[in-house]
Amino acid sequence: MEYRIIPVTPFEQNCTLLWCTETMKGAFVDPGGDLERLQAGAAKLGIGIEKILLTHGHIDHAGGAGELAARLGVPIEGPQREEAFWIEQLVAQARGFGFPPAREFTPDRWLNDGDTVTVGKETLQVLHTPGHTPGHVVFFHAPSKLALVGDVLFAGSIGRTDFPRGDYQTLMDSIHRKLWPLGNDVKFISGHGPMSTFGEERRSNPFVGDNA
Repeated sequence: MEYRIIPVTPFEQNCTLLWCTETMKGAFVDPGGDLERLQAGAAKLGIGIEKILLTHGHIDHAGGAGELAARLGVPIEGPQREEAFWIEQLVAQARGFGFPPAREFTPDRWLNDGDTVTVGKETLQVLHTPGHTPGHVVFFHAPSKLALVGDVLFAGSIGRTDFPRGDYQTLMDSIHRKLWPLGNDVKFISGHGPMSTFGEERRSNPFVGDNA
């Protein structure tokens, strides 16, 4: 499996283009906006998009999902059902943050902890990781030791918990119980900023490192 990070929206959110190198079928993870840029990126690489995956329902991650799914005729998978709380507010979120109008949608498939999703012939595990938002999920591709963690964890930081239905201790539990057991050598793509590894964050992250 290969990937390319394409920052979108004024929030510089890391939308990830994932694809199976055998089939050249792909998925966009968290297409928050700038849809022409995303579509052009996939077309340039010759990737056929077959689905959209969402980690959570904040506008910079999910704001473009409804429109993109309609354009491409593909399903939306994720997040976990508790995230309906945020997805139902996408139109209002767009107005509040000055984003282009968001298209309403309901995911074609809600995801639960332990589920899997496919991209071409590749399979990713689903982990329910609440705390930043109630229905946040992480996608993990074990063969390449790659995790897409949305806004749960960042290089040198952690997700905010001051939004409605956010909770600091729940977020810490998600990181300690769901992410760290995957292994120190796992590299991860966050919703914002550079990539890192779980091992590096355990060593140096001032919020959730082993010595924090």
